[in-house]
Amino acid sequence: MAVRNRKLGYDTEAVWQARVELAAAYRFAVRLGFDEGIDNHFSLLLPGRDDLMLLNPYPLHWSEITASNLLIVDHDGNRVAGSHEVEPTAFHIHAPLHRANPETFRCLLHTHMPYATAVACQESGRLEIVHQSSTKFVDQVAYLDTYNGLVLDADGGEYIAAAMGNKPVLFMANHGVITAGRTVAEAFDRLYFLERACRVQILASSGGNKRKPISPQISRRLVEQRSTAETHAADDLFAAFKRILDREEADYKN
Repeated sequence: MAVRNRKLGYDTEAVWQARVELAAAYRFAVRLGFDEGIDNHFSLLLPGRDDLMLLNPYPLHWSEITASNLLIVDHDGNRVAGSHEVEPTAFHIHAPLHRANPETFRCLLHTHMPYATAVACQESGRLEIVHQSSTKFVDQVAYLDTYNGLVLDADGGEYIAAAMGNKPVLFMANHGVITAGRTVAEAFDRLYFLERACRVQILASSGGNKRKPISPQISRRLVEQRSTAETHAADDLFAAFKRILDREEADYKN
């Protein structure tokens, strides 16, 4: 993948703040145990651009990521800023999703986090509405039920994009999950509570008793109750995570 040296207007204050937000997501994901070696990837479209995304520098561990070492990559896979490699599966998974939904899929988070991935590895694995956190995902989840190996070409990425459609959460069989959002806070809120919901589901499955589903009526009621406050709550949660980083790991802003 070629490196292009041209002025693209990506050195603005808004872009820097976007860098800080995504770096915070990487750092806090490590604290939550959502990382897997040097694999998996988060991306964020640049403010005002639908054709350029911030992406993690390969092969750095997520705990090493800072605002300044994030890459800028175009939708053809060219690195336009940064000094590390573009990991092929990151580009091939994220670019088609950003292209398909640039307004609502501004941020994409892909992990193999343990409990959500465990659900994805079950036969016909589905998120069950058995806990309050599960109800955050009513009508929000898509499923890709076929695993075809590493995503190393455009066809693989388009296949994922077709499966995800306009849903902000995707379970990928035998693989992991993706969450999307209009902001880093929104996508991270989904990632955090998805893992919490899947954890409850897996633990409830181990108790020997049948899981007790929440009725569709109550689930819809919870959706309505959250409808006016959900984005604000996501912002508040992510702000709290950043305050922890500011106290204990402030170099993410470098």
